[in-house]
Amino acid sequence: MIAVIGLLLGFLVSALFLIQGKRARRTNFDQEKRSNEPVDVRPKSYSKSEVALHNKRHDCWIIIKDKVYDVTSYVEEHPGGDAILDHAGDDSTVGFYGPQHATRVFDMIEDFYIGELRK
Repeated sequence: MIAVIGLLLGFLVSALFLIQGKRARRTNFDQEKRSNEPVDVRPKSYSKSEVALHNKRHDCWIIIKDKVYDVTSYVEEHPGGDAILDHAGDDSTVGFYGPQHATRVFDMIEDFYIGELRK
């Protein structure tokens, strides 16, 4: 009798492991399938009029060399004070490449990149 109960329990435990294994394989397959789907990697594009709407201290986008940057989170930290707002919602290329900026700003600006200027 004990041997029969042991066999039944062994059978049930084995069945549970098989079921769990199938679920795990199915989940892994689903994840692989999703990760192989094509992803649109093209940058978003904005018109000059769309960028112009973001011209305030608490909503500040700028254009530098036809790239659009959302610098809203940086406005209060800008070492030059409100000078960053002089061209908010507009092209800031000339001011950005001015002599007042250290070379590190060229690396920092990429953190704020959101897309390309549509021509």
